[in-house]
Amino acid sequence: MSSPLTRLLASEDPNAAVPGVVSLDDAAKQATDAAGWVEQNWSTWLNTGLRIALILVVALVLRMLVRRALTKLIERMNRSAQAVEGTALGGLLVNAERRRQRSEAIGSVLRSVASFLILGTAGLMILGAFEIDLAPLLASAGVAGVAIGFGARNLVTDFLSGVFMILEDQYGVGDSIDAGVASGEVIEVGLRVTKLRGDDGEIWYVRNGEIKRIGNLSQGWATAAVDVTVRPSEDLDRVGAVIAEVGEELAKAEPWNERLWGPVETLGLTEVLLDSMTLRVAAKTMPGKALGVERELRWRIKRAFDAAGIRIVGGLPLAVEEPAPTDPSATVAPPSALASPTSPQSLATNPIPPGPSLTK
Repeated sequence: MSSPLTRLLASEDPNAAVPGVVSLDDAAKQATDAAGWVEQNWSTWLNTGLRIALILVVALVLRMLVRRALTKLIERMNRSAQAVEGTALGGLLVNAERRRQRSEAIGSVLRSVASFLILGTAGLMILGAFEIDLAPLLASAGVAGVAIGFGARNLVTDFLSGVFMILEDQYGVGDSIDAGVASGEVIEVGLRVTKLRGDDGEIWYVRNGEIKRIGNLSQGWATAAVDVTVRPSEDLDRVGAVIAEVGEELAKAEPWNERLWGPVETLGLTEVLLDSMTLRVAAKTMPGKALGVERELRWRIKRAFDAAGIRIVGGLPLAVEEPAPTDPSATVAPPSALASPTSPQSLATNPIPPGPSLTK
């Protein structure tokens, strides 16, 4: 059996093509065309590849620089917080550990946002380098973003509110707050939900977007205020001296010397009545310790007043139950109709007089 090459050589026409076999001229032509196409487009490929590589390198370097700058900023915030720790100013601020946790949370959010923006922009630029039309993609993304924004507007509101709460340090874990819809101790702060533990042990999950106002009872300082009501005949100077002595003793006793951040002061009279007068006693205390200081202050003031013979009054006097007076007419029998001889009842009981005699 002869091979195709033998038949090709034996044929009269040396250029005749055998079915299923590529001739040398065709192969050479295809190779020449391929080489020409590569030679024609290699510069475009090289330009596109270098452009993509440059975009990636710039994006990665920029991302690294931004993350490093944010990390240094967070470290500087932590160092400034540690610098005031233990000073008089540091007592009015949040402790260093809480500031560190807050700064770390802020840094994590900022780093994530920066990475998303830089890498997202780099991805769009790479697609543009491939000469892909980005207009339909951006239009679709815009429509989808608007639809998601309307559908998830509450989620977006909660997230943005959580971010600003963390940035502004409105409250943190361990703070006692009044959020309007709920109050209690903060046990977890998230970007969407804040978790509170109420006074009875219940746990409240409050969406950050639902919080309209916040009262933080654990920042700065608190005020312990006690109203003392005494008789109007008491000597005000003597009452004030006793209260001042109680305040000095309280400021030296443990653990009240740490909880009191200011002297116990008598602010003056708040009410004067015919049977009483009220004095206001107040002091600055550690956040969250005002209620305990008020109770201890009332206890000591009452004992000091008892020892000094000063009487504390207040409220309405207790009503004394007295026996009801007896009715003198209760033992008198009701009047009888037979008591009057002229009454119809008395006349009816009289005997019938005899009639005239009929015999003569």
